[in-house]
Amino acid sequence: MVKRSLFTNERQLGSGLFKKLNGKAAIGAAFFSFGLLMAGSATAAAPTSGAVSLPVKVINGEAYVKATSLTAALGGTGTYDKASQTYKYTPAVVPSVIKQVAPSVVAIIGKPDANGGRFALAHGTGVIIKSDGLIVTNAHVVQDMTRIVVVTADGKEYEGTRKQIDVTSDLAFVQIKASGLKPAKFAASPLKVTVGEPAIAIGTPVSFSLRNTATVGVISGLNRSVSDDYNLLQTDAAINPGNSGGPLVNMKGEVVGINSMKFVDVDIDSMGFAIPADTVQYVLNQFAKYGKVMRPSLGLELEESWSAVVGLPTEEPMTVTAVVSAEAQAAGFKVGDQIYAVGGKQIATLVELSELLKSYLPGGKIAVTVLADGDLVSRQVVLAKSLSQ
Repeated sequence: MVKRSLFTNERQLGSGLFKKLNGKAAIGAAFFSFGLLMAGSATAAAPTSGAVSLPVKVINGEAYVKATSLTAALGGTGTYDKASQTYKYTPAVVPSVIKQVAPSVVAIIGKPDANGGRFALAHGTGVIIKSDGLIVTNAHVVQDMTRIVVVTADGKEYEGTRKQIDVTSDLAFVQIKASGLKPAKFAASPLKVTVGEPAIAIGTPVSFSLRNTATVGVISGLNRSVSDDYNLLQTDAAINPGNSGGPLVNMKGEVVGINSMKFVDVDIDSMGFAIPADTVQYVLNQFAKYGKVMRPSLGLELEESWSAVVGLPTEEPMTVTAVVSAEAQAAGFKVGDQIYAVGGKQIATLVELSELLKSYLPGGKIAVTVLADGDLVSRQVVLAKSLSQ
């Protein structure tokens, strides 16, 4: 089984290697039913998902729902006709969502330098996050790219500059000199998505000439530990080399993830992964505030249990294999100690630890519950600066 990024290097692909894929998309109509609830809210049946709660105002026994609450919860659009005093709601369908999001998606290509061949190109995808031309993409797309060129959905071409890069999260930010661009709307943190809800991937698969390709699937899984860094979203929406850095979108037109990698094997189909929107926001906020990601560390090298490594549900602790920071040494950690909880939260995997430490900075203190010499004790440790970039 191979884990592969979605970054296309045309020097490797060459020409004539296109493979036809039979895609399929399901577009369903949404039906809404409103009822008066004791808690002062109403329920609406969301397309292909469970009911959602909406705030209501009760007047003379009737429940009234704000139109903006309806569209915010379920997507779609609504208009009020003053003459007829009617409100027309149009449910979100795949074409309308794509039309909404596509202007915020760009294609990124690395032109060869003076010594590069004419076809020595590599490309990926990006998402506009600010109207002045700030774009998020994958770190592996632009890390080694020279003479970055960004093409917007309307076909305009811009020179791009790497502004910030964070290899650990596989996120990078590229700046172009532009104004009036349409930023994508990212889902709020903490991210709320459901397995089975529709997901749309937009990007530049295989060839740069296939810009703005859209495919449809569902959110296949949450909190996937594909690496030792952060949780990922899993989707069966068709994503291919060149989709790296492109958006994974819900039916409200919100970016829920940045497509990053897929599993490739003759026996594996439709297993793509995306960096969740809240991780994107975390990295963006860190760069905005500190100019880099201030990632903390316990100052320990840890080994997961066998159960955790193979993916079994487990409460087994991680074992200290090395004490690498002076702060951890001062706290009394030794090789062989077993870590049960950090910050009052039980953890069993490196990804769980990475996710928990998003809320901390180097230099802060945190309590660690550890089994040492047969005793379960709590130690206060000063967080070190992570060596991860």
